[in-house]
Amino acid sequence: MDKGNYSLVTEFIFIGLTDQPELQLPLFFLFLEIYVVTVMGNLGMIILIGLSSHLHNPMYCFLFNLSLIDLCQSTVIMPKMIMNFLSEKNTISYPECMTQFYFFTFFAISECQILAVMAYDRYVVICYPLHYSLIMSYHVWSWLVGGMYALGLTGATAHTVCLLRVLFCKENAINHYFCDLLPLLKLSCSSTYVNEVVALAFSTFNILFPTLTIICSYVLIIASILKIQSTGGRSKAFSTCSSHIIAVGVFFGSLAFMYLQPSSVSSVDQGKVSSVFYTIIVPMLNPVIYSLRNKDVQIALKKAIERTFH
Repeated sequence: MDKGNYSLVTEFIFIGLTDQPELQLPLFFLFLEIYVVTVMGNLGMIILIGLSSHLHNPMYCFLFNLSLIDLCQSTVIMPKMIMNFLSEKNTISYPECMTQFYFFTFFAISECQILAVMAYDRYVVICYPLHYSLIMSYHVWSWLVGGMYALGLTGATAHTVCLLRVLFCKENAINHYFCDLLPLLKLSCSSTYVNEVVALAFSTFNILFPTLTIICSYVLIIASILKIQSTGGRSKAFSTCSSHIIAVGVFFGSLAFMYLQPSSVSSVDQGKVSSVFYTIIVPMLNPVIYSLRNKDVQIALKKAIERTFH
């Protein structure tokens, strides 16, 4: 295909969540509040875990990285999205769009993998409590964290390199609120077959494999919990598991709805609603679901407040 025959796109226009003017200001304040809560919650967790020596173990290392990923992913998407609610023309340049897509993909894949790693960590601590420190040694969890980011880097690089080969001609209006893969491919004036194959392959691996890991971990966890004689012990373990399962269900359910449907079936408008959950709602809720209900974190927070005000 001769690139010289086309007037290539140099910038894109976001259609956003809605085109109704009367909703722009309320949505601006709503998502601004969500972003502030997300930043405060995740940054607070990062600082708290970093400063509290008794939280320096594998479980809280994973929580630290989850909060870091959520903070970064929200910052990649939300500031631009919030500003667009007040702008008449919601544009983004081609290089900025590709950069946003790269980092969004990197953090999204990393979050998929760390959720699976956290499920495995919960399996080890509940099923093998006496051998936890031996199984989840510093060497093991550092490799798990490194591997998680390596998979994110590999997936983001593969997707972005394939996307850079796609030609965008006259159509430049993205029916979305950030530079995501499927809405961008709908604007292509060249073949997207390679992109769709790569997207399906990576999405299957990064959604189905972590999901299977989580399901297997929790089947074994539940089997182990049922053997606990103490009612209080069962209740505590089930409470911890239920919080994790709810967050995982929302995150992977919305991801699967967006990326595991054939392009002929999927709807961009439905995809926008779905993506709000895994890009905006889940990062805001994660500090509460995973951390603030944890007694160790509550104790660390109380000590930090006491040190600050005394």
